[in-house]
Amino acid sequence: MRVAFLLPLLTLTTLATACSEYAAASSEPREDLPLILTPERDADGNIVPIEKSPEQWKAELSDVEYHILREHGTERAFTGRYHDSKEDGVYACAATGLVLFDSRTKFDSGTGWPSFYAPIHEDHVTLHRDTKFGMVRTEVRCALCDGHLGHVFDDGPPPTGKRYCINGYALKFFDRATYEAALAAEDTAAEAG
Repeated sequence: MRVAFLLPLLTLTTLATACSEYAAASSEPREDLPLILTPERDADGNIVPIEKSPEQWKAELSDVEYHILREHGTERAFTGRYHDSKEDGVYACAATGLVLFDSRTKFDSGTGWPSFYAPIHEDHVTLHRDTKFGMVRTEVRCALCDGHLGHVFDDGPPPTGKRYCINGYALKFFDRATYEAALAAEDTAAEAG
């Protein structure tokens, strides 16, 4: 009986310790990261993944971004970027710039992480079963780099009932004007091509 009580407590303690070392991180996303609206696709229409070595990712990402995106880490609640942001725009993967979520689908879940009820495009994220820490959850990853973003839960608001609970350090924000300019440029290029 005592062991059954201590196991969840040890799991929570381990998780809290793993998160705490990044509580004070203040790294900003890369300024030169491009916004990717339409990733390259193969003949079957699937997104062609970016493949880089751990050394390449370490050179491009901050320590906290690397820990979250490449090592499946988690920032401590209320410490990451964007959890309380109300700015209008879109959120992209901090490693690739692939557009993932629109601020219009963002809501305050009270959890301390940016939460969204839907991705911009369903295939820009992939879902994976996660059984770490003695729990069964659904992990959310970037479809372009396979980077860990967070988890999705079935306790979100309408219209989807989903809560994509995403690490702020896994994201980069682009304001609405930048996003709309990128959309217009893509439309112009498509018409010309």
